[in-house]
Order: sequence, then structure tokens, then C-alpha cells
Amino acid sequence: MIMLYFSGTGNSKYVAELFCRNMNATCYSIEDEADFTTLLAFEEVIGFCYPIYSSRAPRIMREFVVAHMDSLKAKKLIIFCTQMYFSGDGARALTDILPRGHAEVIYAEHFLMPNNVCNVFITPIPGEKTIKKYLTNAERRMQTVCTNIKRGVIKKRGFNSGSRALGLIQGVFFPGIERMARGKVWVDSDCNNCLLCVSACPAKNFEYKDERIETKNNCMLCYRCINECPQKAISVWFRGKVKKQYKGVEGVL
Repeated sequence: MIMLYFSGTGNSKYVAELFCRNMNATCYSIEDEADFTTLLAFEEVIGFCYPIYSSRAPRIMREFVVAHMDSLKAKKLIIFCTQMYFSGDGARALTDILPRGHAEVIYAEHFLMPNNVCNVFITPIPGEKTIKKYLTNAERRMQTVCTNIKRGVIKKRGFNSGSRALGLIQGVFFPGIERMARGKVWVDSDCNNCLLCVSACPAKNFEYKDERIETKNNCMLCYRCINECPQKAISVWFRGKVKKQYKGVEGVL
């Protein structure tokens, strides 16, 4: 099997790679330069892992699935979503793109991971001790997941009616928020034109033009740029300099 992931700031990458180490599977970011059509054609089981945004899969993951719809026909799917608190049907949400009966979901699970939304006071960036707790719990959950899959146990988190209702409530306004967010990115005068945002943005929302960084109204709220900018010069959704950035889980492993 293979595991395909999108990760804004490292959480979903960690979960995807954790699964692959346990299952001896191959892991790819959907941002990789790879022949995914060929890769999907030769695999029976396809895994997806992504962060959830208001009970919706990220736009880049939805676009990937649509682009490779034919290659997913009759495949067995394993779906993981990473979430801050809860999502209701985060792992199920990706299947809304698929025609009925197009593929079979054999396992779905949610993983609580550290918050990366660094510019909202009600969602503070966790410290190292708290991040380690998240990782320990994720490892334990993944051990259970992998044991179940090896034994042929089917579990589909988020697929029951209660979870679907909760996901619908949480996600009802997200399409509008997602559209508005495309232009809600600003670069302030502290920018030193290091071009990190240009190379890092998965939506290609930044370009260097006339000796300055400009945006192209294509933000998808992954928060990678605002967390990685060395000058803290980027604002997302809320205009103003961020005080503390989320640097992912790599520094505490």
C-alpha cells in the first residue's frame, strides 16, 4: 500500500510517516514530483492523510482526488485526518468527492495533534511538553490502528450519523470562509525578500515581483507561510504580526 498526505506544518506528515513505519508502506506528499497515476495504478490499498479545516478536507487534497479519480476506482482506502479538538466526520469528508461505490473505505481514524493556528488567542501554540503528549497519544492510537488493519478489523471513525451531523454543522460556513480567505494574506515591511514563502507555499500564492513579495489571492489556510516566515512578516486572515509561531513536531522528536 501507499500513503499520500498533505501537511501544512508537519502534523499530518508525522502521522502518515508513523503509519508507514508500522506497516512497511511507502509514503508520499501530494506535493512531491511523482507519477501518481502510475503509483495508484499498481496499488490495491491507498491511504490518505490530511489536516481538517472545519470538518472539510483541504482544497489541495480535494483537487488531488478529483485529478486522480479514475485511478482510485475500485481501490480500498484508508483515511486519516489530523485535528485540533474534534471534527465530527473529518475522515469521512474526503469521500464526499467520490461517486457512490467508487472506492471502498476499509479504515478511517482521527488523530488529535497540536494547534498550528498561531494568530488566534483562543488557540494558543502549545509548548514542547504538550506537544510530546500529543505525539505519545498519536503513537498509541496508531499502534491500535495498525494492529486492527493487520487483523482485518474495519473501523470507520466519523461515518456514523451523529458524526456526520456534527461535521455538517461545523462545516456549513466553511465554503464561504475558504473563498474569502484566498485574499486574506498580507506581507508587511519587515519582509527581507528571503523568498521562503514563494518556495514553501503549496498553493503558489506568493511571487517575487518588482523587488517585493506579492500575493496572488490563492490562500488555502494551511498556515505554513505565517509559521515559517523568519521575519514574522506574514499575516493570514487577521492582519497583524504574530507573536509565536508553530514550528511543528520535528524539534521535539
